[in-house]
Amino acid sequence: MYVYALTIIHTLISLVAIAAGIAVVLGFLSNVTSRWTTLYVVTTGLTLITSFMFPYNGFTPAIGVGILCILIFLPTLYAKYRAGLAGIWRPVYVAGSTALLYFNCFVLIVQSFLKIPPLHALAPAGNEPPFAISQGILLVVAILLGVLSVRRFRPGGPALTLAA
Repeated sequence: MYVYALTIIHTLISLVAIAAGIAVVLGFLSNVTSRWTTLYVVTTGLTLITSFMFPYNGFTPAIGVGILCILIFLPTLYAKYRAGLAGIWRPVYVAGSTALLYFNCFVLIVQSFLKIPPLHALAPAGNEPPFAISQGILLVVAILLGVLSVRRFRPGGPALTLAA
């Protein structure tokens, strides 16, 4: 029962983090500090915390991703709330926020292929082309968004418009 409840809570928090993260990254692209930032930071932190509350059965790729995300989350948090995005901390914050969104979406895709029957039928082992293609597209999109976000997000500068 504990694992079931934790799974529901963790999943809901993760989905909120993804939605808020998309809003934050879209803000980066238009050089606007998103009002979703605090929600994104809090739910991303809660996603990390709850991910380590599941029963431990030895080191797994999921634990490795969680550790990597903590190593990204801490300097991202510092850059935003302690360093005030000054100097090198602006790109650290933007790249870290974008990378954390990528990993949340990465896990969403993994879990979707594991738990949603039509997707699982397409990639039962998790290494078939539909799974690899979806992860590849996510990676390319995340890298493009990250590069554009670092280039465009300059707090205090004029907001960018997407129209010409």
